[in-house]
Amino acid sequence: MVCAAPQVPAARADDGSPPVLADGFGLTQVAPATGTVTNFVITVTTKEVAGEHHIRILLPDGYQAHPAERYPVFYLLHGAPDDPADPYLAYPALTSATSMITVIPDGGLRGWYTDWLDQNTAAGAQNWETFHIDQVIPFIDSNLRTVAGRQGRAIGGISMGGFGALHYAQAHPELFSQVATFSGADDLSRDEAVIRGAVIATLTDVGAPLCGSSSASSSTCTMNFGPPVSSDAIFGSPYPVLDADWRWNAADPSTHMDILSGMGISVYTGSGAGNPSEPEFWVESAAAHVKEHLDALGYPYRYVDYGDGSNWGPSCHGDHKAACWAQDLVDYVPRLEAAFAAS
Repeated sequence: MVCAAPQVPAARADDGSPPVLADGFGLTQVAPATGTVTNFVITVTTKEVAGEHHIRILLPDGYQAHPAERYPVFYLLHGAPDDPADPYLAYPALTSATSMITVIPDGGLRGWYTDWLDQNTAAGAQNWETFHIDQVIPFIDSNLRTVAGRQGRAIGGISMGGFGALHYAQAHPELFSQVATFSGADDLSRDEAVIRGAVIATLTDVGAPLCGSSSASSSTCTMNFGPPVSSDAIFGSPYPVLDADWRWNAADPSTHMDILSGMGISVYTGSGAGNPSEPEFWVESAAAHVKEHLDALGYPYRYVDYGDGSNWGPSCHGDHKAACWAQDLVDYVPRLEAAFAAS
C-alpha cells in the first residue's frame, strides 16, 4: 500500500539540466541524473531488487514554467529485456504530452513485475512489485508536483510490461484509474502455453518467442536475460501436473478482469500477419481472451486490433516491434490526457 507522501517540489533547473530529486522511500540515487530538464534518467539502488536501476522521467514542457500546476502521472512498464536508460523508450507521443508526467521504471531484464517466489536465485533479490508500488510511486509523488491519487495515476505496459500493468491494476485498484496493455503477455493460463513458455525462456535464458524488445534499432530480440534461474523462480512450477501450476493460473490477468470495475481499460494488439512464428500472433490470442472476459462482464473498454498494421502506421507490420507500439501510444496518449482532464 502506498502511503500519502509529503510533496516537496524538485529543485528547479534553470540551466536546462535535470531537476534534483531527494532520496527516500528506500531509494538511494547512486549517480547524477542524465538528460534534460524534461527527459532524464536517474539511477537508484534498493534492497528490494539487486543491482542498480534506471528510472526515466518525462516532464511536460510547461512543468518548470508553471510551478503551481500539478500533473497526473502515467507509469509505463517496459518489455523484456529493455532498460529505461535506452532513449527509444521515450516515444514521441510521450515526450510531446502536454498535461501529464510519464515515468518509466526499471522492470529488470525479466523481472515480470512481481515479487518472486524464490529470492535465493543467482539473480539476487527480486521484489519488483514492492519496488514499484511501495517505493517508486511515493518517491515520484514526494519529488514532483503530481496529482497524488487514483484519479491522477495510470498504468500501462508493453509486452512483459502489459502483463505488469494489468497485474498492478488488479492487485492495487485503489492506485490507478486507467490501465493499458500494448501487445501484452496478458494470459499466463494453461490455454496460452506459448506465452507461458516465453516467460520460462526468459528465466532459463534459452531465448524466448515473446522477448518483447522495444528497441527501435533492432529487428530481433536481444537474448540476454541475465543469469539463468529455475523455471519455478517466480510463480513456482509452471507445469500442469496435479495442479502444481496453480500460482501461474492465479497470476493470469485475463481471468481477473472483474477487479478493474470502474477503471478505464485499453487493449492494443496486432496479428503478426497470421504467422505463428511471430510473437504477436500469440499476443493477439491472449488479447482476445481479455476481450472475451470483458465482454462477459459487460465492462466498457477500448480494444484495438490493427492486424497486419497496414492501416496503423507507416512502419508497423502488425508484429512485436517498437514501430507498432509507437503508433499505439500516438492513439492512446491523447485519450489518456483527455481522461485525466475529465476526472
